[in-house]
Amino acid sequence: MRTFSFPINPEHNKQNNEFSRDAVRLQISAGVFGLILAVIAFFVFRISDGAIWGLAVTIGLAAFAAFCFLLIFILPRQMGSAQQMFDRYPLVPAVVAEVEPRGMVLMALVDANASESGKPIPALAIRNISNLRGHERVVGERVPAVAVSGRRSVSSKDRWDEISPMPIAWGTPDMDVVKEAQKAIPENEWNRLHKCLERLDDVKANPMNLLVL
Repeated sequence: MRTFSFPINPEHNKQNNEFSRDAVRLQISAGVFGLILAVIAFFVFRISDGAIWGLAVTIGLAAFAAFCFLLIFILPRQMGSAQQMFDRYPLVPAVVAEVEPRGMVLMALVDANASESGKPIPALAIRNISNLRGHERVVGERVPAVAVSGRRSVSSKDRWDEISPMPIAWGTPDMDVVKEAQKAIPENEWNRLHKCLERLDDVKANPMNLLVL
């Protein structure tokens, strides 16, 4: 597995890394939902006047609320810090595949193999992004990234069902670092990815935005 280590700029990462922002949104959503469940549990307990059904519903709602509050602390540990994510996940070629009025679609050539052994499973992964500071908003723009693996099903535990590219430029404003990452990726991989741009609609048709080649 090819990795690329560099020191991230925390402030730049906070402003640009959409993975980090997604994690914060999930934490906020979990907290708000937990608070709503806790309030509902309180009112159910009050109006039930100690009835068995009221206690059962209250306990159930309180348990779900507690789980939501627990997620606030679990999510950051599960995902790891931005620095850990850039260091841990493989460096892959990605390009701007489509330019939209309010964002872009990034396509990456990734390895869907989830096991430590076995042959690589080439695949195309896409992600909708809203910003890409330091890069041009043109189709074909080269964007070195790391391939952040997501979920995998029980039926295909040796293969990732979801992978999302995270641009190096989200972690640093230093374009020399970005260019270094770009050079670390073999030219034949860039060329293969460019030839696959015409398959964007095929990737979009997949619910997980991942198409095995």
